[in-house]
Amino acid sequence: MRFIYDLHQSMITHNVILIYEGDFTQETTKSILTMAERNLESSGEESGIKKRIFNVMVEALQNIVKHSDEVEQQDKSKSHAAIFLIGNEQSRYSIMSGNPVRKENIPTLKTALERINSLDKDGLKELYKEIIKNTTLSEKGGAGLGFVDMARKSGEKLEWDFVDVSDELSFFCLKVNIARIKEAVALA
Repeated sequence: MRFIYDLHQSMITHNVILIYEGDFTQETTKSILTMAERNLESSGEESGIKKRIFNVMVEALQNIVKHSDEVEQQDKSKSHAAIFLIGNEQSRYSIMSGNPVRKENIPTLKTALERINSLDKDGLKELYKEIIKNTTLSEKGGAGLGFVDMARKSGEKLEWDFVDVSDELSFFCLKVNIARIKEAVALA
């Protein structure tokens, strides 16, 4: 029973305003987006910030639904278990997700994420156009557009890591920050 309290305290400490852990489907995604939209509506947050948060959430959730690899459970059933969180700090919102990926897919994913993080605003815009113009969709849909779009909408570098789970799988952790307040421009 102590676990419930500890989890609650950890969520308060880390300013988590929404969390979902489990299998992700299109229906789950719709429910999460509806809950988050209600939370943001009642927060009184500026509409431009809400729109950016919502856009990043959609991309992060689609990434989980389309690109999570199956994990075999102890009872031999298959699962696409993943996690999605939204944190609200004084100066920013953080949209975080985690899902299992096959280790063989990590080099390609790392290369794409490193390239995205190396680009400025104009570079991201050009990469977005290049992907749309020159890439066919993968078998799971998408062509890396989601990560580019998250970086463009957030205006921030993507934070990511891979945590080893087994010989075949890692857990891909992604964090996208969205500033609540535009950086102050020198007023002099």
